[in-house]
Amino acid sequence: MRLLLVEDNERLAGLVVEAFMRESFAVDPAASLDDANAALGAAKYDAIMLDLGLPDGDGLSFLRQLRQSVNAVPVLILSARERLEDRLAGLNAGADDYLAKPFAMAELVARMRALLRRPPSLLPNRYTFGNLAMDETTQDVEVDGIRIDLPRRERAVLRLLIRQPARLVLRSAIDNAVFGFDSEVGANALEVYVHRLRKRLQQARADVTIRTEKGMGYCLVKADV
Repeated sequence: MRLLLVEDNERLAGLVVEAFMRESFAVDPAASLDDANAALGAAKYDAIMLDLGLPDGDGLSFLRQLRQSVNAVPVLILSARERLEDRLAGLNAGADDYLAKPFAMAELVARMRALLRRPPSLLPNRYTFGNLAMDETTQDVEVDGIRIDLPRRERAVLRLLIRQPARLVLRSAIDNAVFGFDSEVGANALEVYVHRLRKRLQQARADVTIRTEKGMGYCLVKADV
């Protein structure tokens, strides 16, 4: 098993690498986000251990970008940020586990073994695009980690779009998924739901919006700044 450790504390990184090497893991240390991105470009990892306070940026941003690129590698956050809201922010950003510092090395190794025993998911259970996120299991929608309420059909439209960000989703595909064979739906019902959804995203300060491709369908894109 090959692990990537993103940690700028040299002493702690050395202890973690040593502990995992005793358990027959290979660990590549990275002291910055630049180093981590370079490592990910050069090798495939079975899991990542990620600190949040790094010299060239925040680990949460790195994690969100990782999930946005549909990289499902397991991520275990190691951070001195131990408040409940910090842990929730990490998990909501796409982490698979969260361990607050200081920690026992034996617990870290055990948690990593448990993480690696989980069966790989064929589909991500969380979709993100920009600062917008949607949980596939709960159907919760968040902007910058803050939950927003959406009516059922608007949520169904968003679910189709966020699964394929920046790509055209045909109107017929959305109609079939959202309305099915409901004969009571008016001809312009989809336009109404998309308009309302677009407005809600704007009010929630999402940095994405819905673009209409006339006569074809819709596309979730980055909003103009």
